[in-house]
Amino acid sequence: MTIYVDHTHLGRHVTGLERITLELFSRAALAPLDVVPVTAGGVAQMVTTQTFGLPLRMAFSSSFLLCPGFPPSPLLRPFAARVLPYIHDVFLLSRTADLNRRARLYMARPFGFAVRTYPRFLTNSRDTLHKLSAHCRSDASITLYRPPVRNVFDASPGDRSERPTQGLRLIALGTVEPRKNFMAAARIVEALRARGFPQVTLDIVGRDGWGDAAQALARCAGVTLHGYQSAGRVRELLDSADVFICTSHEEGLGLPLLEAQYAGLPIVAPDAAVFREVLDTSGVYIDPADPVAAAAAIECLVSERHWRSRYAAHADQNLQRWNTLASADHAAVIELIGRLAAGRTAASAVHAGGPAVER
Repeated sequence: MTIYVDHTHLGRHVTGLERITLELFSRAALAPLDVVPVTAGGVAQMVTTQTFGLPLRMAFSSSFLLCPGFPPSPLLRPFAARVLPYIHDVFLLSRTADLNRRARLYMARPFGFAVRTYPRFLTNSRDTLHKLSAHCRSDASITLYRPPVRNVFDASPGDRSERPTQGLRLIALGTVEPRKNFMAAARIVEALRARGFPQVTLDIVGRDGWGDAAQALARCAGVTLHGYQSAGRVRELLDSADVFICTSHEEGLGLPLLEAQYAGLPIVAPDAAVFREVLDTSGVYIDPADPVAAAAAIECLVSERHWRSRYAAHADQNLQRWNTLASADHAAVIELIGRLAAGRTAASAVHAGGPAVER
């Protein structure tokens, strides 16, 4: 049976959403399944294809559809048994105040409808799995499909362990929009300056999103907004950084944190379940709402003996741990999709604690 994969959101800036689609839902990733990517030539064609084109394909065939990017169109609901969405996070339901009008209409409503009514999902982390299960049908199944993390920026620790600590340079990656909460990172920079790091800086790499965060950040001392950058330029910025910082309100995974570990950087992140899942013991955990305490934690980090080499080793170990988990997921998901596409859907036994079936 033909397996269509919605690739209509590809071809623009490559951020985490696109990287996961390319990593997990390409022909190569899904081999030996019979995969046909569905592409689009621009935003207008993307919207038209997602809204009407994909439902028409399903109506006039017995094919199977994977939706790894945008939520399935409401018109796909009659074919839900043959549609498998990949869920990156649940912030479209949990943080609606952070969305612009277009996102609320085009993404949040279809997402909520699909989550409440579809029989099965793939998802990127245990944290997202548990959050998603609170909104699903009682009989819905959710399967983990964690992405492997490649060295997409060709980063390396290089001579990092031999560098002296002169000044302090923080870096953050992500779209500049309210959910990323970059203003908290800017306030931590201010607190670090008050603690004896007068030259501390923060480089933010990512395209402008909605909201007025970019304008506010541009007025903060030591903060540089680089916008969207090529992989080569990101590599240069990672190489010159001392610490990677994340202060996001909510993430489904936090892929850039893992990608930054290829540069051997210490990762400072909110003390929340998803970040502990992703970073394990390799992370430094803070409360972004308490900039003084967060600054103290960073000061403590860079005051340790041999801190650079120590965190580079932690990063390498954590990447090996994560990619081992992702490899096991991949084998299970190929088997699942093949079985579903062939119409051999078994009645899955759902564990007593809720609707999630973890593989």
